[in-house]
Amino acid sequence: MSKTTLSVLPDGTFTAGAGTSEFGNGTTTVHTQIVATTMSTDLDRVRLTNSDTDGAAYDTGAFASAGTTVAGKALHAAAVALRTLLLRAAAEITGTDPADCSLFADGVRTPERVVGFPEAIRACPAANRDGDGAFARGEERGEFRSLAWNVQAFRVAVDIRTGAVRILQSVQAADAGTVMNPEQCRGQVEGGVAQAIGTSLYEEVMVEEGNLLTPVLRTYRIPQMADVPETEVHFAKTFDDLGPFGAKSMSESPFNPVPAALGNAIRRAVGTRPHETPFSRDRIWRMLSNPDEMPSWCAPVHVIDRREEPRTVSASADLR
Repeated sequence: MSKTTLSVLPDGTFTAGAGTSEFGNGTTTVHTQIVATTMSTDLDRVRLTNSDTDGAAYDTGAFASAGTTVAGKALHAAAVALRTLLLRAAAEITGTDPADCSLFADGVRTPERVVGFPEAIRACPAANRDGDGAFARGEERGEFRSLAWNVQAFRVAVDIRTGAVRILQSVQAADAGTVMNPEQCRGQVEGGVAQAIGTSLYEEVMVEEGNLLTPVLRTYRIPQMADVPETEVHFAKTFDDLGPFGAKSMSESPFNPVPAALGNAIRRAVGTRPHETPFSRDRIWRMLSNPDEMPSWCAPVHVIDRREEPRTVSASADLR
């Protein structure tokens, strides 16, 4: 659930209050875009405050892919409510129909004349005025949300002598509905894939007789930049009726298909399916107990290493 507030001042600047927190997921940018688009104003006229109960009465939190489809939708509701107040106020002042009025950066255009924000704010109901400004609230419970869909494909090489897996190509297609900020959303997908590669190939909490054997990053292996391939990202052209401006969630979902797609690619490369993550070198090596007996359909493809030419097989697979 998210409860938000949007206010406007006489100079035409807007302050949006949302409870969800920005931690690199890009919600600040998207929330600003939602307000600016709905209020027909410029991005630099919108100020966003996060995690402050003066502007947001309540927010469940920044998790479960709720930044756009819950908090963003609540902000959209607040913006629609404030826009309606301003249009009605300007129509009442000029004796026109609100349907014939429109917002722009400096006020409200009506068939009779332009009504500036100071005049429109004074004509708003007293319950929606606070000091020199006017405000409206929005709420979204998040009870109805559409599913986001992601498809991941990998091409891998497996050194059957050591069990090492090398990712040669990574591609993900995502159904995010209307992609409000393509560069930002692409970063979400790339980051989700990188995180999932860590889970799939490297990261493991090891415990022996109640003692944690991987207490520090020196022993708990996470991917380095050299371990993360470039991921080619494609967005489906769809529109979601439940999301703000047709958008869907796109946070955790890029992570989900990666381990299965990597397992499929390893299976196609060596003929044996790994069933336990991470698909580390020791696990793959133990799985290939007799690497000389490869299936007839698995023709070796040699991948040249800078130091030597390991015996490798490669294949590609995806998860739909």
